[in-house]
Amino acid sequence: MINWPEDVVEDIARRRCVLYLGSGVSANSVNEKGETPATWGNFLNSVIENKKGTLGEHYGTIKELIREKDFLLACEVLVQKIGEIEFGECAENAFRRPQFAYTDIHEVIYGLDSRIVITPNIDKIYEQCALKNSKGSVVIKKYYDDIASYLRKPDYLVIKAHGCVDDTQKIVFTHEQYNKARYQYASFYRLLDALLLTHTFIFIGCGIKDPDIQLTLENMNFSFPNCKPHYFITEEGSMKHEVIQSIYRNRNIKIITYENKDGKHEELLKGLRELSICVDNKRKELAERATW
Repeated sequence: MINWPEDVVEDIARRRCVLYLGSGVSANSVNEKGETPATWGNFLNSVIENKKGTLGEHYGTIKELIREKDFLLACEVLVQKIGEIEFGECAENAFRRPQFAYTDIHEVIYGLDSRIVITPNIDKIYEQCALKNSKGSVVIKKYYDDIASYLRKPDYLVIKAHGCVDDTQKIVFTHEQYNKARYQYASFYRLLDALLLTHTFIFIGCGIKDPDIQLTLENMNFSFPNCKPHYFITEEGSMKHEVIQSIYRNRNIKIITYENKDGKHEELLKGLRELSICVDNKRKELAERATW
């Protein structure tokens, strides 16, 4: 059972929340062959194994970077060696062509009825769920699109923070690509800043080392102290107490944990279902009290 803070329930109920979905959410999906999408680290490992002959002495360097979870730099070295076109083909083979289908966790997340969802995932799994359930009315935008004009419209919005596998030339995977994106599309990162000030972010299935999470939240935390916290969901025991305290002090993130003894993350799905019920009850309460 997940102990959901009242702030989380109320902010989702009032649609003052942004759900930020990482690769851990996509990893629940499956295709007709029983395959599941790779996490970022697993994807990179599979690529370097397939390209081991081409990589030569760089193989060991990239392997070590992946082990250290420095995925941006690992990608940087990999792409420099095999080229962006070949890397893009690997990404399409891994994330688009296998035809992954959305599952219960995507349905439950969609059912939370958050007007804004952001994801660094380049696959299209959550979009499938959102488009089908909304009868095609959800708006899908990439970091390089005109996003700001939709923030004050009534539309539900899915923002692809690192691009999409449909356009591999604009995927943000490497250290250089990330730096270029922050420079060329600085307006997108200003938009993120604005959302972080006005909404509560809930990070689901994310890695705490994601550069968007680290840099943006740290800047906001020290520029605007004493703001309400954001929340990061992870399994029990994945972080030491000192790390949790540091994350809160430096990034204004509170950690919400769930049990994962069997490694299947079933308690996360169960907890999200319980959260959905709490949110529905809170919305009824707000409507009855007319306190929107």
